[in-house]
Amino acid sequence: MDAAAAIRLARRRANLSKRELARRAGTSPAAVVQYERGDREPTYPTLRRMIGAAGYEAELTIRPARRPPPEELGRRLVQVLDLVEYLPRRGRTPSRLPFPRFPK
Repeated sequence: MDAAAAIRLARRRANLSKRELARRAGTSPAAVVQYERGDREPTYPTLRRMIGAAGYEAELTIRPARRPPPEELGRRLVQVLDLVEYLPRRGRTPSRLPFPRFPK
């Protein structure tokens, strides 16, 4: 969940208006709007303060990024390198380039 969604969720669960959350958090209503829209990214202390003002606690969890296994990355690389063979080289202009379809 991103910061905008966390602030919005905490405010709505606490049944607070943006103006009331801003008053409790010691910031402006315009800042709350910007944070909730994602136009402005709060620092972690600000995020904790905003969520705390709604009566909730923010907890940070660190976990490994979700990445495809190395075998899948290798297959994708082979597909990209195969595709390169179909791209025009200098001095060579094929009339039609076939593009293979890759599974998702």
